[in-house]
Amino acid sequence: MPWRQQRTPFSARAFSLIVMATFALYSLVPLWWLVVTATKSSQDLFTTNPMWFADFNLGQNIADVFNQQNGIFAVWTGNTIIYCVGGAAIATLLAAMAGYALGKYEFPGRKVVSNIILAAVLLPAILFALPLYLMFSEIQMVNTYWSVLLPSLVSPFGVFLASTYAGQAIPTELLEAARLDGASEARIFWRIGFPIMTPALVTVFLYQFVAIWSNYLLPVLMLNNDTLQPLSVGLVNWRERLNEGIPYSVTITGSLLAVVPLLLAFSILQRYWRSDLTAGGVK
Repeated sequence: MPWRQQRTPFSARAFSLIVMATFALYSLVPLWWLVVTATKSSQDLFTTNPMWFADFNLGQNIADVFNQQNGIFAVWTGNTIIYCVGGAAIATLLAAMAGYALGKYEFPGRKVVSNIILAAVLLPAILFALPLYLMFSEIQMVNTYWSVLLPSLVSPFGVFLASTYAGQAIPTELLEAARLDGASEARIFWRIGFPIMTPALVTVFLYQFVAIWSNYLLPVLMLNNDTLQPLSVGLVNWRERLNEGIPYSVTITGSLLAVVPLLLAFSILQRYWRSDLTAGGVK
């Protein structure tokens, strides 16, 4: 029987378009409001249309952001880069090694370890914040970079994704051939396993990058020094200090600047993220 393409009913297509348009509006309207509001002066902020531009004041607002509190915004940006880029990069590397081992090696307790990692994926990260604070307090690590950076190096979801990907995408025959040629296990991982796992590792990096970037509770618990705070905590502190002379326009413009690195990361890495996740099969 010849294959015949079935036409999707108009009502189903219309419903799909409405759902997608709703999600698009839900995602883009707050960003549009943020862009528009960041261009306004303090005088126009509450007296003009909130969804459209008034006098363009973005340059002065950006200057005010970096001049506030002797340039503390630049310090927060540097801290955020350390926490997010450093934490996500090391977490991705650790997830790649752990995932490769779980996906391609047979050893006693492998199933138990996999189940523990899967259980950790299902637990909200917020549950670990208070126990980590108590533990770091005991070893006097609170209020240091390490108190935020060390928990960011662990990504159960990254290990789970890397192990699943390694098990399905890396051909065992390819690894056996490399062993017959005399390659060491470390060389096999770096020259064969790691390149094949690249699409999954980009996903792990972006996931961990966003998770660290949006993490608020952990730095609030761990840090009480302004010079150690990331952007997420610093901007909230500015919002709460309106009575101390920090205007809303500065906080809103700072929020817009804080979103830019996320947009850049997705723009640069999306072509890797969208790569075929089934790549790596035996040719």
